[in-house]
Amino acid sequence: MKPFKAFRIHQDDGRITARFEQLTLDDLGAGEVVIKVSYSSINYKDALAATGAGRILRRFPLVGGVDLAGEVVSSSDKRHKPGDRVLVTGCALSETHDGGYAEYARVKGDWVIALPSGMSEFDVMALGTAGFTAALAIHRMEHNGQTPKMGPVVVTGASGGVGSVAIDLLAGRGYEVVAVSGKAGDSDDYLKCLGAAQILRRQDIDFGSRPLEGVQWGGAIDNVGGPMLAWLTRTVDFWGNIASIGLAGGPELNTTVMPFILRGIALLGINSSATPRDLRLRVWERIGADLRPCHLDRIATRTIGFDELPGAFEAYLKGEVIGRTVVRIGG
Repeated sequence: MKPFKAFRIHQDDGRITARFEQLTLDDLGAGEVVIKVSYSSINYKDALAATGAGRILRRFPLVGGVDLAGEVVSSSDKRHKPGDRVLVTGCALSETHDGGYAEYARVKGDWVIALPSGMSEFDVMALGTAGFTAALAIHRMEHNGQTPKMGPVVVTGASGGVGSVAIDLLAGRGYEVVAVSGKAGDSDDYLKCLGAAQILRRQDIDFGSRPLEGVQWGGAIDNVGGPMLAWLTRTVDFWGNIASIGLAGGPELNTTVMPFILRGIALLGINSSATPRDLRLRVWERIGADLRPCHLDRIATRTIGFDELPGAFEAYLKGEVIGRTVVRIGG
């Protein structure tokens, strides 16, 4: 195989640098499956990794990109055959293993998932890790008893990738969805199109200070953490579930045990990267069926070429991105 293009992240004298390089398969981490990559995507985690704004990579150098979709070229794993159209999200990509920002990837067979029925490589990368995370959160909430009859589900960080997909999927399942966003009103039409019945400004919320505040929500998907998550624990109704995903608002959680023992709420930690294969398969199966997105064309707000990738990260760090960005790698 000829050398191929990859976006590789280095650590030089303690400083993170990233650049395009020509690699061969021998430069990539070990794995049973070689994939010709068609599309990848950008997640906040990718921006942190590529710029050094967050400590994501555990070894250097590595090809960036926590997502990829494409066609199997070769495989020593009998579950995957040349010509199969597949995806990989999370797992160890761009942490300890070379990721999806390359024309070819070599990965472990356990990480590889067949595309859901009726979905293309572009479709699954319009979802990517963010979309899978949203679907996993809803799957776990419903497994723990969440239903639309329990009342509205509030989604924080609503205009980001996880929030956008969560709103779409929840509304498609019949939930009343309330979106919380810190962005200006120009995102309102976008959120309403996805299915939000109501939009709250983060800066207008009175978090209160009592151990239990008045009930407002049947459940919640939180992408913010910090004071926002603490407020949710105090305002979710009896037996409701809170899926905790992000920590943009801070890693600390200052609350009491009272919401848990008096209202019986459940706080569910969502780790999409380390999801066991059986659960990963089940969630992607649902994404192709009853959790199928209704507004994928609106969620994928931008498609960029591979060459444009380095200039796309800064907007993520500034919190300026609405929806999802798909990266066209090849094909």
